[in-house]
Amino acid sequence: MAAAGSGSRFGGAKLWADLAGSPVLAWVLRALGDPASGVTELVVVADPTDHRRVVEVGAAVAPRLGCVCVAGGGRRQDSVRNGLEASTRDLVLVHDGARPGVTPELVARVLASARRHGAATACVPVADSTARVGGGFVEEVFERSGLGAIQTPQAFIRELLLQAHQRAAEADLSADDDAALILALGHGVAAVPGDPRNLKVTRTEDLMALRAWLAASDGVIR
Repeated sequence: MAAAGSGSRFGGAKLWADLAGSPVLAWVLRALGDPASGVTELVVVADPTDHRRVVEVGAAVAPRLGCVCVAGGGRRQDSVRNGLEASTRDLVLVHDGARPGVTPELVARVLASARRHGAATACVPVADSTARVGGGFVEEVFERSGLGAIQTPQAFIRELLLQAHQRAAEADLSADDDAALILALGHGVAAVPGDPRNLKVTRTEDLMALRAWLAASDGVIR
């Protein structure tokens, strides 16, 4: 299962931003459609006005999977829940449609880890110290050693993720990603080495960085 959402400075338009002649979403679906990824079903969560276009892109770059589209919800976790309910596999993968730098190899590693541990997420080390900021002032600084930046893809045993979403709904809990919902359930989440090029397109500068990587690597974001 792949979750494609919006919610950045670009909004839903970021999925259709041009990246070396293809929309951002096409790069994501192409990686998921690669047999090396291990993905066997594709559910895309998107605005209903985009569904026809999503299906057309999926047919062009990931024909072996087909493409099922469902509408998103008010929050990211609502959108994932909609996609999760449309999936039919025992093991599901959640990936943000605005992360075009994902590779089939990273997807396969996250899926393999989730099969062993029940839940797994891509994660990269934090290069800078991080801080909690409030009212324009730094309130607390965290030592970067041991900290990681969470990425997607994330993968889970389907029933475990359904349970986590149900518990969150009952407790009126909101979370930035599904790994947080799993942790709130009291279940561990395995950390799989991610990739700094698997960045999320939220600003024009992100597209510029991805285009530079493509130019330096013969059209492959690796």
